[in-house]
Amino acid sequence: MAEDGHHAPSPVSEPVPVPGQTNGGGKPGGINTNLPHFDEASLTSPRANTPNPFSRKNTSLDLDDYFSGPRDMQKHSKWPIFLQMHGSILPKMILPLTWMGAWATAITLIHTEHGDIAIDSILLTVLGFVVGLGLSFRSSTAYERYNEGRRYWAQLVLTSQNLGRVYWVHSKEREGEEGKKDLLAKLTALNLLVAFATSLKHKLRYEPYTCYDDIQSLVGHLDTFAQRATRDEPDESLKQLRKPGFFKAVGEYLGVSFAASNPRKMIKKASRPLGNLPLEILSYLASYTDELVANGQLPVPMQQTLAYNNLAALNDVLSGTDRVCNTPLPIAYSIAIGQITWVYIMVLPFQLLSKLDPPFIAIPATVVASYIILAFLFIGREIENPFGTDVNDLPLEAFCAQIASDLDVIASRRKPKSTEWIESIENRVMWPMSNSGWHVWMHRGEDKIREAVTNKIETNLEKKKELDHLAEHTGILGKVHSHKEKVTVKGAEEAV
Repeated sequence: MAEDGHHAPSPVSEPVPVPGQTNGGGKPGGINTNLPHFDEASLTSPRANTPNPFSRKNTSLDLDDYFSGPRDMQKHSKWPIFLQMHGSILPKMILPLTWMGAWATAITLIHTEHGDIAIDSILLTVLGFVVGLGLSFRSSTAYERYNEGRRYWAQLVLTSQNLGRVYWVHSKEREGEEGKKDLLAKLTALNLLVAFATSLKHKLRYEPYTCYDDIQSLVGHLDTFAQRATRDEPDESLKQLRKPGFFKAVGEYLGVSFAASNPRKMIKKASRPLGNLPLEILSYLASYTDELVANGQLPVPMQQTLAYNNLAALNDVLSGTDRVCNTPLPIAYSIAIGQITWVYIMVLPFQLLSKLDPPFIAIPATVVASYIILAFLFIGREIENPFGTDVNDLPLEAFCAQIASDLDVIASRRKPKSTEWIESIENRVMWPMSNSGWHVWMHRGEDKIREAVTNKIETNLEKKKELDHLAEHTGILGKVHSHKEKVTVKGAEEAV
């Protein structure tokens, strides 16, 4: 069923075998009869008639989306920013702040019941400077990794657009039946660009199989290690599709370290080689580019260079994102900064007791100070890996959807001829100086056209001055009307 609620066209295509399903004999390689089918007469892309696989609204409920990520940038919250919980680090600080409240309460009770245990607050100044440096280093390095990951995905979007334009616009289509094959080959190459981005997303999240909805149909026809592993290990591949239990999900949401699973668990347990799916897709794209050049379909040397340079740029994105993902802050720094921060806030109650009266004010003061300090520590930890599924991670699904949409836009029209849009009656070549179309100016002499181009600068300047004068005059009239209304209201009040 399509997104708009209407039924898809009548099925005419052959059923598709799906890895992991069983046929009547109970063996892998069964038939998935639930996949959408399309008429031969339908020229629309399947993406236009099926739910968008990159949209998270088709995979989970809004309630689930609120407690998981990445954040949907298209949604807008009217809550004040300081009251929003979606994306806030506060849930992961509930347990630490509860502990700090209990700890401060215990220290305060001991201080009031069994004698003075307060210490000089000079440690607040000395240790606070060191903790501030550590947290600043932690935050800056984490955001640097986050920003670098965003740059690589921006480069991926740009490179996909460039390659899509090379394949669709610059490569020639042959005559007859070969031309139809070339057209389908172009569409396949554009789909491989989407597959590269999607497989890269799964690779960065340590999801090595091809059983996911957004990648299965894009690479099902390719011979890759990941496809073989998905076919030979259906049970292992389907484990990644299972949702965690309630208590485990709550523990992960609250930041309990014992509830977090090893993200590389599926890779470590694999009994078949998983390969490198984005790299293998890149090899298929390179071979297709070689065939275009060998067949004379990409005759201009500059276009060939553009194609190969952008293939190299895709490889650069692959290696760069892998470097960001697998080179975190050295563990010694992470441990030291975490220990220094916790020691500092654990000593806080002892230092606040001597300055606050009554002493019980030290309890909420410790909790507030701990929240301020721990917030930066936890934020740095969350954005250190920008490719995960936390709310503050990069919206990789949105980037993949953008690439798919951009390539569909490129492929939506055949290569345009310049005469089709230049020699149009709607082409106002001298706008805003003149509303005359292309055909009108074609019947005028070349000297008239060049003279109009020269006068266009002066005309635009005069129109700009007229608009500025009109805007200024309108503003003055608005102030006069506003003043008159105030005088009228004041006179009416005095009369009353």
